[in-house]
Amino acid sequence: MSNATWSKSDLRNALVERSGLPAGMVDGVLNALASVVTEQVANGTKLQIPGLFTVDVVERAARSGRNPSTGEAMQIPARRAVKVTASSGLKRAAAGS
Repeated sequence: MSNATWSKSDLRNALVERSGLPAGMVDGVLNALASVVTEQVANGTKLQIPGLFTVDVVERAARSGRNPSTGEAMQIPARRAVKVTASSGLKRAAAGS
């Protein structure tokens, strides 16, 4: 198993190689994808990309917690958070199946 991290340019280069599209066009698609996902998350819309993942906004309830530095009890406010769930195919790939 590799712990290497791919950058956006690594992803772009792989997509250019596999699709045969020019790098500028692939960059445009990646930027548009990031923009659409960000916009949908801001609107609270669930976004599914079949075979890859689902991005959803969830409401986290207010709760009690502890400051990890001091151990002092504190109140953590309610907030919205992003939840990304991998598709079953990605989960199988991660498991080596």
